[in-house]
Amino acid sequence: MGDKRMPTEREIVERIVAEGVFAYDARRPAELTRAVQALAARPGASAAVFALMQAEVLAVWQRGWQPFELHRSVKKALTEEHARLAGAAMLAQTRAYAPATVDERWQAQLAQITAKPRSAASPGKAADPGGPGKAAGPDEPANPGDDANRDGAVGQADPQLVIQTIWHLRRLPGLPFQGPLPGEARPQHVSPKTVDQKMLDRVRALLAKAESTTFPEEAEAYTAKAQELMTRHSIDFALLMARTGGKDEPAVRRIPIDNPYEAAKTLLLQAVAEANGCRSVWMEYYGFATVTGFPGDLDSVELLFTSLLVQAVAAMTQSGPKQDRFGRNNTRSFRLAFLTAYAQRIGERLRGATETAVSETIRDVGESTLLPVLKARSEEVAAKFQELFPALKTRSITVSNRQGWAEGRAAADRADLHGRRAVRE
Repeated sequence: MGDKRMPTEREIVERIVAEGVFAYDARRPAELTRAVQALAARPGASAAVFALMQAEVLAVWQRGWQPFELHRSVKKALTEEHARLAGAAMLAQTRAYAPATVDERWQAQLAQITAKPRSAASPGKAADPGGPGKAAGPDEPANPGDDANRDGAVGQADPQLVIQTIWHLRRLPGLPFQGPLPGEARPQHVSPKTVDQKMLDRVRALLAKAESTTFPEEAEAYTAKAQELMTRHSIDFALLMARTGGKDEPAVRRIPIDNPYEAAKTLLLQAVAEANGCRSVWMEYYGFATVTGFPGDLDSVELLFTSLLVQAVAAMTQSGPKQDRFGRNNTRSFRLAFLTAYAQRIGERLRGATETAVSETIRDVGESTLLPVLKARSEEVAAKFQELFPALKTRSITVSNRQGWAEGRAAADRADLHGRRAVRE
């Protein structure tokens, strides 16, 4: 018989971590403590722990997760310190690839994670070692900067944090891919499918003005102009692809939906998405919605939803706290009704704006030219959405505050997208 091969340090660490993850998931605190102590007692475990964490984040990326949403998910399920740990591993793993092979959106997300300062007031506490659970932390995204940016920082971390973070990473499901993984991005040929940057800059400027003005009529005009630009760009692009035989395929974009009133905010996103030829589904547990559509339309959805949400929240909070006729605080029911009514009314307005733009284009190019193109694109988006989400559940929202409903619709009317007032840019 030959000599048995001695396990490597990484294999030993992986076994200990696996035992710790099992103990944490099974709510066996004594076994978890033994695993934590075993890791802490091994002076050479740091490098193996660091390599293991990088492998874990890579595995999650390969299941469709991107840096910001992974970081956000860890923080939501555990604490800021766990998210900081995951962020350090992601940054280190990304440095293994040539910058030219890392997608720009990927790099921007990592930069955003790094740029956010940590809260000095509440650095976060480790989750209960007795089992899985949500631990409170500050509202700001964690900063994986400072010492966490250096190679080996993950290996220096509290072993309990490592085990708990890996436990969460291994539970994350597969998601639709939004773009190439690090190492797989390639410079793309500049073509008409690339959204006109000048148009986007104009839209951003208009929406910024809509958000900052205190005059509803101005916000209405600025938002209307932005929607007009986005709709016409989408139609022009669709016609260009049809004429040239170019190929444009539906993609996905995940948009975070934060507390409170997530369901009502999701309705607003759904209204914006449908008006721009996209489909949206809310993944409540993970705190985001996945929008399916053509790339240029996804950019429009993200821009317009963000702006309208800012305007809605501003209008809602201006009303201040609310009480019913018995003096009881009903601010929450008011705001839920407000946002739900706002979303419904905005949907009506956006659909009207889209129909107007389509009608105007039909007058220019003819019904037989435009409608088949729009129909084909709509069918492509529907097919892609069905492929990604074959089984969905619908959810209804019940509102009981009449004042909130009335004021929400009124606020949506003030954000009317049929404005005829001239806007100077």
